[in-house]
Amino acid sequence: MRPRIAIAALAAAAALAGGCSASPAPTRSATPTATPAATAVQRLAAVQLPPPLALPKSALSVSSQQMTYNRDGRMLRTVIWTPDQPGRYPAVVFSHGLNGTPEEFAPLLKVWAEAGFVVIAPAYPNTTRGASDFDIYDVLNQPADASFVLGQVLDGPLGDRIDADRLAAAGHSAGAITTVGLFTASRDKRLRAGVILAGSGLGVGTAFTGSPAALFFVHGDADPMVSYASGKATYDLVPWAKAMLTIPGGNHNDPYLSPDTTSFQTVSESTLQFLRLELYGDQAARSSFTPSTDLDSHL
Repeated sequence: MRPRIAIAALAAAAALAGGCSASPAPTRSATPTATPAATAVQRLAAVQLPPPLALPKSALSVSSQQMTYNRDGRMLRTVIWTPDQPGRYPAVVFSHGLNGTPEEFAPLLKVWAEAGFVVIAPAYPNTTRGASDFDIYDVLNQPADASFVLGQVLDGPLGDRIDADRLAAAGHSAGAITTVGLFTASRDKRLRAGVILAGSGLGVGTAFTGSPAALFFVHGDADPMVSYASGKATYDLVPWAKAMLTIPGGNHNDPYLSPDTTSFQTVSESTLQFLRLELYGDQAARSSFTPSTDLDSHL
């Protein structure tokens, strides 16, 4: 069922307590678990959509490869999912959370790739699972890592498979904080859209800057690691086109990591529609972001 944009309760901003981590293994179930219908809030400003690009007519076959890039001694192992069919595609650079890996997000990232996106997912040197010098504060260095990796891919052999005018960033938890940073203190001007999954502006700030970009926030209102209030407070400060999807009862991991849950299905569909709208200019995707009657509409 497609989420409909509606007014959600406004939670007071709260300090982030504890760490944000993707370390617990996602819970799997034999059948999808029931999740109440998702709701979202939205306040939309004008962001010019790109010229329409033809969408794939069906799911594409996808292959992955691994590259390693070196940014001043920071080794960035990177997994890249690419549609096998010839052509140039929009791209999304994806950032994992604390103690996470690109591979654990493969179910979600492959959905995007099969729909016609190149997905670039670096493993950050000091926050990925198994890091020899694990350091949560190194998240502050990760926006620069993400920009560097994106540039290396664009300049490398895969560059001719990517439409450099149709780029977005996305991330979960600490990776979502990394993504916010790409639109604030470490603004990457190449990006025209972002997806913030269970994240906030902690550490990277909320001084959104540069050319307007559309941002889509997704947050469970029962998230015990990155509070819903902190995500909502960051969303409220975005001055551009934006939408926020609230997962009632959603925790920190299942909506993004557990394909057997209804919440994951909601997130994968809504994020895909957002990326289609903002990177493909797909007008049909607007139907997933129909605002309530008392909100101005752009998306």
